[in-house]
Parts: sequence; C-alpha cells; structure tokens
Amino acid sequence: MSNATLSAKRSSLRGATLPKWFPWAVAAGSLALGYGISAAAGLDSDIQWALIAAVLFVVGSYAVSAKIEGSRQAKDRTATSLVWVAFLLAVTPLASLLWETVERGVKVLDVFFLTHSMGVVADAEPGGGIYHAMLGTLEQVGLAALISVPVGVLTAIYLVEYGRGRLAKAVTFFVDVMTGIPSIVAGLFILSLWVLILKMGPSGFAGSLALSILMIPVVVRSTEEMLKLVPNELREASLALGVPKWRTILKVVLPTSIGGIITGVMLAIARITGETAPVLLLVWGTDFINANPFQDPQESLPMYIYLQFGAGSDASHDRAWAAALTLIAFIMILNLVARGIARWKAPKTGR
Repeated sequence: MSNATLSAKRSSLRGATLPKWFPWAVAAGSLALGYGISAAAGLDSDIQWALIAAVLFVVGSYAVSAKIEGSRQAKDRTATSLVWVAFLLAVTPLASLLWETVERGVKVLDVFFLTHSMGVVADAEPGGGIYHAMLGTLEQVGLAALISVPVGVLTAIYLVEYGRGRLAKAVTFFVDVMTGIPSIVAGLFILSLWVLILKMGPSGFAGSLALSILMIPVVVRSTEEMLKLVPNELREASLALGVPKWRTILKVVLPTSIGGIITGVMLAIARITGETAPVLLLVWGTDFINANPFQDPQESLPMYIYLQFGAGSDASHDRAWAAALTLIAFIMILNLVARGIARWKAPKTGR
C-alpha cells in the first residue's frame, strides 16, 4: 500500500482537530453571509434569510471539516448540523408564538382581569375580565376528565390484562378510529343526541360530553402503553402467591404504572382544554357568570378568545390576547405537573 493511500486512510479516521468554537464561528459567518445575500437579492422575508443561513451553515461545516478532518468527521458534523437546523426550525415558530402572546397579553392581564367577568361591559369598551370563562373551562374540563378517566383506564386494563379474541380487536379498532375523530364531529354527535333528540339544551355538561369523546382514546392509548411496560414477572410472582388476578392488577400493576398513567391523563386534559368547536356548538357562551354546568349556556376560555377577536375593537383584542396567554399558562402548568408526577413516581435506582 502506497504512502499516499495510507495518509488518506489516516486522515479519514483521525479524530476532530477543529476547536470547540468552530460550529459557533460557522453559524455566525453563515448568518452574516445569509443576511448579505438576502439584502443583495432584495429579499424582505426573514424566513428566506434564515433558510439561506441554514443551508450555508450545513454546507460550510461540511466543507471546512472535510478539508481539515477528513470525510468521516465531516459527515458526522453534517449530521449534527442538520439536527440543530431541524431543532431551530421547530422551536422558532413556537418561540415566536409565545413571544407575541406574552407581548400582547400582558397589557390587560392583572388581578382585576382574572377576578371579574364581562358582565355589562360592551365588547368595544375597556375593562371586563375572564373569571366566568375560567370557571366554565375548569368545570367543563373537570367533568370531561371525570367521565373519561375511569372509562379510559378500565378499557386499557381490559385490553392489556383480559383482552383476547374479536372483542378486543374491535375495541382496539374503535379506539384507533376515535383517536382521529375531528373535534367538530364529536360536537355534532353530542348536538344531535343531547340537544336535538333529548331536547336538553346547551350547557357546559353537553360540551363536556363532546370533550370526553376526544379525551377517552388518548387516555386509553397512554394507559395501555404504561401497563405494557410493567414486567410480567411481577404479575407472575403475585399470581404464584395465590393472589387473584383482579387484586394483582389493583395492588401490583396499577401502582407500578401509576406515574405514567397520571402523566397521560394530564396530557389528555391539556389536549382538550383548548378545543373550541364543541364549545361553539354545545355551550354557546355568555358574558355572565354561570356556575351551574348542567343548565344554560356557559363561557370557556377558547370561546371567549374567539368571540373577543371577532368583536374587532382594540379593547376586545387586548382581552383576547390576555385570555390566550392565560390558556397557554394553564396548559403549561398541566404539562409541568405531569412531568413532576412522572419523575416523582419513577422507580428509584440505588447507586
């Protein structure tokens, strides 16, 4: 083997020789060069400038690394660069959304806004609050969870612990179908059954029935996956001691997976909290406080945001942004609580 071949082989296998700040330098140069290209080409969109910079970052990282470190390390850096670019492309819209919501929502978000309803305040006038919408959202989501959690958890227990044959396959199939049901379809179903056929009228409970249809498949799927993670050895050890199967499920299987089950339930609650279509059809909305979810129209945060944006005045737009910020904060708190419960209930491993 010639010396040139050995040298080329060693250059392709050697470790990284570029400094740790190399990716940051390439990123800074790509941003500057991308901005210059977009300015020279007359491109006004920040998205186009960012995409040009991203392409230059990936190409620049590969070119410099291939020249100095060899092709293998250059491919590794290219893969890392693509991961970072994909991450930034995913995070940037979310960060932009949060920034815009916080910037506009803090204008009227205060204690008065959270503790008062619209009452007799006109949509074009300043003032008013979201207390009635927060109360409605809490009651509607709470009732939906009260309906969905027992049904979803028991269904998952049946599928994992008892489900065999055609019935289990049918249940699994319908759960998969329900997972993809649009929220408007769930709202139309409850509207035809509860309002048109049974003549019960609009109420927060009617909205909860539609939300429970959307929540049940999420609870079933998450609980099913958590139950499958429980080792069969635990079940077999309990059954070998003469413990009945129902007691094994209650005392062994569920406590072992309770952290993941609670996390799935919290995420399902967060998923239905922002639904608007069923509320539009079944709850209708009101500017006054209605603490009874079983009678008369009731407000909710998604409905409030929709109506305030539709009003078209500066005051109503400020209230809508503040309500959107409150809804985002509520969902974020639910997700943080779910993560906290998951860590708290996670198995402790010794050192």
